[in-house]
Amino acid sequence: MARLVMKFGGTSVADIDRIRNVARHVKREVDAGHEVAVVVSAMAGKTNELVSWTREASPMHDAREYDTVVAAGEQITSGLLAIALQAIGVDARSWQGWQIPIRTNNAHGAARIEAIEPDTLIERFGIGQVAVISGFQGIGPDNRIATLGRGGSDTSAVAVAAAIGADRCDIYTDVDGVYTTDPRIEPKARRLSRISFEEMLEMASLGAKVLQVRSVEMAMVHGVRVFVRSSFEAPEAIDSSKGAMPPGTLICDEDDIVEKQVVTGIAYTRDEAQISLRRVPDKPGVSAAVFGPLAKDHINVDMIVQSVSEDGSRTDMTFTVSDSDVGKALKVLDAHRGEIGYEMVQSDKGMVKVSVIGIGMRSHAGVAATAFAALADKGINIRAITTSEIKFSVLIDADYGELAVRTLHSVYGLDKQ
Repeated sequence: MARLVMKFGGTSVADIDRIRNVARHVKREVDAGHEVAVVVSAMAGKTNELVSWTREASPMHDAREYDTVVAAGEQITSGLLAIALQAIGVDARSWQGWQIPIRTNNAHGAARIEAIEPDTLIERFGIGQVAVISGFQGIGPDNRIATLGRGGSDTSAVAVAAAIGADRCDIYTDVDGVYTTDPRIEPKARRLSRISFEEMLEMASLGAKVLQVRSVEMAMVHGVRVFVRSSFEAPEAIDSSKGAMPPGTLICDEDDIVEKQVVTGIAYTRDEAQISLRRVPDKPGVSAAVFGPLAKDHINVDMIVQSVSEDGSRTDMTFTVSDSDVGKALKVLDAHRGEIGYEMVQSDKGMVKVSVIGIGMRSHAGVAATAFAALADKGINIRAITTSEIKFSVLIDADYGELAVRTLHSVYGLDKQ
């Protein structure tokens, strides 16, 4: 017997038929003797509808009332799933975040979980009851509903799993696992059987949409094993009582991966823009003068490259932002030109960032050099490079993005079984 958290996203609970399908997935685990908590998102499209209503009511709405409105989507789903489970003979009840309670900070609309009190849930497991929990929400110190930000149901599921000491957190979605790269770009992409927390965190932060970044961070901190699988697989296809595992990807500690690949996956981020400041005085505090005002205006800066002149008096600074932030960033830089002291600014939109990720890079030399040679052979020019312990990224023109992904996927042998 195991203790499981099962999380179902919006497409998995999009209508009553799909909610009944989810109920059959849950019943399969209950029949196998497992203790089960289920975390659900709002039905597909409902959160967007609720958000639009709040904006229509008032563009300057109270964030606390916003949370009251948008949290209703998950509340409806949890109640409907509890009803569907009861209809097939499974003892179940719905729980809202405030009932457990899931305690958050006071940042309404983007709250962070601070504590969960799981005693009542665990008591109900003892009588065989399934807890159906509304994701994406908790209760703030002001005793008001607080939501966790878009995609917060993944975070809710991992947090509940950590609080109740679950053996695993199963994330059911519309794909059957994590792939070596986007199958829409490279048809030879393979589903990974296992991936480390660190690798998944890099993949998620670099554009992979399978899991929300905060949920991966939380899983890594608390050591919660996460299994990504498809909710559209027939619920009866796997006999859980015999320990069989369906197709999917286990996200786990690096020590649980016996055969570590040098490169695990290729991530791809569109709509990047490059901004270059030319002939900036090279003196202490100049970087703070550039990036401090950008941060204050909530402009996210990614890749940063600096090149100092031969005499050390001047430097060129190049960095990337999203295409949508270029105009705003240029205005901020112009407003602080006197403080920064640059002579000229240049900007280019239409870039893509391609990243190579793998924990095996720690112990293998020449991984990046292989990529650079392969891209050069295809005539792909690299605009900027950044590296970390288990990842490196290159910035290239958007026209070559998909070719670069396919080239790197092949050169590292990721298209081979």
